[in-house]
Amino acid sequence: MAVIAMAARAPSLHNTQPWQFRVRGDTIELLADPDRWLHQLDPDGRELMISCGAALFGLRLGLRSLGLLPVTELLPEPAQPWLAGRVRAVGRAAMNKVEAELVAAVPHRHTHRGAFTPGDVAARLLDALVADAAAEGVELLLVDRHGRSALTDQLVTMVTAAAGEQQANPDVTAELRRWVRAPGSQARDGVPAWAIGRLPDEPEPRPTGYGRHGQCQNPPPLPARLPQRDFGQQGSDQQGRVPPSATAVLSTVGDTPTDWLRGGQALNRLLLRAATRWVFASLQSQPMESPQRRQEVRAVLGLAGHPQLLLQFGRSNTARATPRRPQAELRTNE
Repeated sequence: MAVIAMAARAPSLHNTQPWQFRVRGDTIELLADPDRWLHQLDPDGRELMISCGAALFGLRLGLRSLGLLPVTELLPEPAQPWLAGRVRAVGRAAMNKVEAELVAAVPHRHTHRGAFTPGDVAARLLDALVADAAAEGVELLLVDRHGRSALTDQLVTMVTAAAGEQQANPDVTAELRRWVRAPGSQARDGVPAWAIGRLPDEPEPRPTGYGRHGQCQNPPPLPARLPQRDFGQQGSDQQGRVPPSATAVLSTVGDTPTDWLRGGQALNRLLLRAATRWVFASLQSQPMESPQRRQEVRAVLGLAGHPQLLLQFGRSNTARATPRRPQAELRTNE
């Protein structure tokens, strides 16, 4: 079923793909898969629900690709806590241009763990990403755009501290290692070895802001790259020398499962929008997995809402998407 295949391409924590789909007439139900819940990293199921929310947006987009108008219910039955949402078709309408572009971006949209390539991200695109999040009822706050801010440096410090705390916890590191796949693995889930291996250094980018005689006219400091999760494999950070074009935080009004599902829908929507212009995001969740660090992020950024995820956007000339499980594993009648 093409609609489910599109939903299954959604981003998820460490590519766990923690969802199942149940078709009932004109309705598709999405259930969170408790067997793919990372209890050590995500004891409240927050990131589990964000992942499921991303897949719900995929279901919505899949129906739009067929010219159908979707209606979504979040957590429709309290007696079924794993039933994250239902999507059903209620009418017909042709896709608009933006929706068609999002559908076309689904195959090559991927979480970017490697180095970025040179090239700015247009301010117009960043504004569109902010609008996409708002349309889903959440906020994408741009911490910096094309320049380095003190806030970004503080986020780097918090990410580093959170990473150190997780590396010192043997239960967390063991859980992470279970989702890292060995070179040559045929697994259709988890983080493939090539996604976290070190890449060769890139050439230094030429500073901008040069005058007529080639003297640098005080270019803005380059944005800092947030340290990437190394999955317990030291020396695997792929930061490279090309900085991100923008740093952002995705936040929700409340901090309930419904808010997390909305955040996931916004995440998939804005990542697909970025991918239509071959812009990708590295995602950073480590500070959000520590209550103390999460509150620090909220305080430092002055957020009224609740931070769910840090993102850094940049260009990439590659589109090697992580593998996905076959649809037969994703369907259930239970």
